[in-house]
Amino acid sequence: MRYLQILLGLFLCVVMNTASFASNLMEIYREALEQDAQYRSARAAFVAAQEKLPQGRAGFLPNINLSGTRQVQKINTPFNPEVTIQSRGFVIAATQPLIRVENFIIYAQAKNEVSRADSEFVLAAQDLILRVAQAYFGVLDAQVDVEVAEAQKKAILKQLEQAKRNFEVGVSTIVDTNEAQARFDLTISQEIAARNALEISKRTLQGIIDRFPDHLVGAKEIVSDLFNLRYASMDEWVSVAEDKNFALKIQQDVYEIASQEVKKAWAQHYPTLDVVAQYSDQTGVGGAFTGRGIDLTSKSVGLQLNVPLFSGFGIQSRVREAIANRERALHDLEDIRRNSALQVRQQYLNVTNGIAQVKALQQALVSSQSQLDSTMLGQEVGVRTEVDVLNAQQQFYSARRDLAKAYHGYLVSRLRLSAEVGELDEEVLEQINGML
Repeated sequence: MRYLQILLGLFLCVVMNTASFASNLMEIYREALEQDAQYRSARAAFVAAQEKLPQGRAGFLPNINLSGTRQVQKINTPFNPEVTIQSRGFVIAATQPLIRVENFIIYAQAKNEVSRADSEFVLAAQDLILRVAQAYFGVLDAQVDVEVAEAQKKAILKQLEQAKRNFEVGVSTIVDTNEAQARFDLTISQEIAARNALEISKRTLQGIIDRFPDHLVGAKEIVSDLFNLRYASMDEWVSVAEDKNFALKIQQDVYEIASQEVKKAWAQHYPTLDVVAQYSDQTGVGGAFTGRGIDLTSKSVGLQLNVPLFSGFGIQSRVREAIANRERALHDLEDIRRNSALQVRQQYLNVTNGIAQVKALQQALVSSQSQLDSTMLGQEVGVRTEVDVLNAQQQFYSARRDLAKAYHGYLVSRLRLSAEVGELDEEVLEQINGML
């Protein structure tokens, strides 16, 4: 028991020294905000989508065009000598839409496009938090496996050395020595696999923050207030998700855009009315016919009415297409609503069951520690064997590993539950970081 206390003391010293320069969850997240390629891509897409609004508004503003010409003509007729005529001119034309139903619909669609882009960017931000947390706790899980394998190897090595000494003095059999040796060899293999998994998990996090994470802050203790959830019941969480889930909001905007697309297709049947103004200043006009150019200046302002009569049934086809796409968007919306409710229920159960599992494993760890202490004491007085001690050690380290992983899984489930109801943000992540 004494050597276990020494090992535990050394382990805590190493942890305390490492924690002085280790990165916590919030620090890793802030690095990811600047380095993660997926999030930066989503941010660029968000900025680009903001231009949909001025593009939609452009349909209400005048359209002004300027055109100019410069021409040199040489005219040769049988009756007159060759004549060179230089002509130039410019035309300014302006069109101001007055009645164009399609433009109003396009502007409304632009608003929904921007709204969808806003929701998609928030969803990308939530996805970044989840990916960072998943990778972060993946590293912590792998570190726990390595730490447990190292501690177990040291403890089994101590038992192996003691078994060899007991065999040499004749107080134990070779079976005890072989059993300890087999456990030691198996632990070495497990340690190698755990270190490999740790390297892979760190490389996964490196893909997000663009640097190799050397040391991360882990949970020093399990917080007692695990039931601190914002909403009490599962149905209340589902109700909140119906109002705030961003995947649902995105699909609602998609449905609105599809509905407006039907109106826009119908609008091609409607007449349009524009104000058209034109100013023209030309010199050398008509020289090709008269042999002498003249100067012309013209100004005009008027109304232009366009009434579509027949377009080969193309408009009717586009209307039917838009209606079918609207139906598809409606069914997709219902599918996402049902899936959102399902995900909320699953994550709520993961959180509540995670709470129960963490509490059970806390008690299991205490019981395993007591069992290990009593088994080692029993070995000293001769009522327990070496195999009993090895089994007790295995159970103790397994309980410690399972508790750490269950706690990490519980924290990730809390993040996922917040994401499903559209409330996952830096404040929630800060709370999780405070539980480490």
